[in-house]
Amino acid sequence: MLAVAVLAAGKGTRMKSELPKVLQPLAGSTLVERVLASCRHLAPQRQLLIVGHQAERVEASLAGQPGLEFVLQQPQHGTGHAVQQLLAPLEGFEGDLLVLNGDVPLLRPATLEALLEQHQRTRAAVTLLTARLDDPSGYGRVFAADDGRVSAIVEHRDCTEEQRRNPLINAGIYCFNWPQLAAVLPSLTTDNDQGELYLTDTVGMLEPAMHQEVADAAEISGINDRLQLAQCEAALQERLRRHWMAEGVTFVDPASCTLSEGTRFGRDVLVEPQCHFRGATSIGAGCRIGPGCLIEDSRLEEGVQALYSVVRQAVVGAGCSLGPFAQVRPGSTLAEHCHVGNFVEVKNSSLGAGVKVNHLSYIGDADLGERVNVGAGTITANYDGVRKHRTVIGAGSKTGANSVLVAPISLGENVTVGAGSTLTRNVPSGALALGRARQLVKENWSGPQSG
Repeated sequence: MLAVAVLAAGKGTRMKSELPKVLQPLAGSTLVERVLASCRHLAPQRQLLIVGHQAERVEASLAGQPGLEFVLQQPQHGTGHAVQQLLAPLEGFEGDLLVLNGDVPLLRPATLEALLEQHQRTRAAVTLLTARLDDPSGYGRVFAADDGRVSAIVEHRDCTEEQRRNPLINAGIYCFNWPQLAAVLPSLTTDNDQGELYLTDTVGMLEPAMHQEVADAAEISGINDRLQLAQCEAALQERLRRHWMAEGVTFVDPASCTLSEGTRFGRDVLVEPQCHFRGATSIGAGCRIGPGCLIEDSRLEEGVQALYSVVRQAVVGAGCSLGPFAQVRPGSTLAEHCHVGNFVEVKNSSLGAGVKVNHLSYIGDADLGERVNVGAGTITANYDGVRKHRTVIGAGSKTGANSVLVAPISLGENVTVGAGSTLTRNVPSGALALGRARQLVKENWSGPQSG
């Protein structure tokens, strides 16, 4: 059996933020969400989050996480004190305890799997994750035999000059045999510079103690300030881009583009510079995105082309083209081979196959049938000051330039709307609709006369 405990009680004062540190965003998720996701594949029987600073806010942000138990640490007196709070919730538990930090978000699932596998294979009392750093200054050094057995952990300030040349450091990630850990936790003391209870001290009390070295030291990067947050964001973005390039996606300028963990790409997608993908976004095979696009929580089918455009919470069908400077807002669905062009906004609307909205138009709360052609400057006036109303335009209809359709209104199939018309009543199929004032021309007009 396996229990996972995530330490998430700290204040994170160096972040200089009203937001708790573990709720800071990283590639579309919070730090603690990423930590929890990293161990989900291990299928732990218990998941415990140790909270303290702004505990209610942290708990509220994770309310949708199934099976997550919250344990309060108040006040906070160190990592050992945090894990002591598990003595009551885990009373009688006979399995292993994996201890993670809520501000160490880059651990790969495979790394945790390897840590757990070695811990169980060697029947260790504790197995700690270690890393080799080019500059280990400030970290506790781990001294171990070739078989992985740990003989000592010495804090940097207590190391001799020779010991400081050891590059193997303690990453602060542990897998314990819980009954053995529970037996020694009450023995921890505050006999240190900070006057806190350190979980590290339990390693010297448990036998055998083993270590598992991580292959990529960047995985153990912790976040204490905004600079480290930015560094982790850069590392994660590089990891995500490398993954998708290996899967057949082309990034013209990779460093200028950002992804979320939930972004998915088909093969032969071309991503131009300055494109950003957020949330649960899917980009179909053969799409060309950018330059200068933002796609968020949306699905683009195969062969879509988007240029300097924004798409949020929408579905764009195969072969559609967007932009430049188009915005497809939440609730919109575009069928295949639609064109949404220059400075066009589509909101909460459905566009049938082959619809063209080429220039300077607003389509809001509307349903357009197949092959509708929307003239430049057409507006669906959907709001009466109190409620939103829908516009329906039948297949094959056309609106002239600068038309205003005042909802609620329905146009049948193959309707033609004259340029400059303002329509307030339904129009039957096959009709020509005009709604504009008669043109008045006064010849020989000399303009206003001065008094």
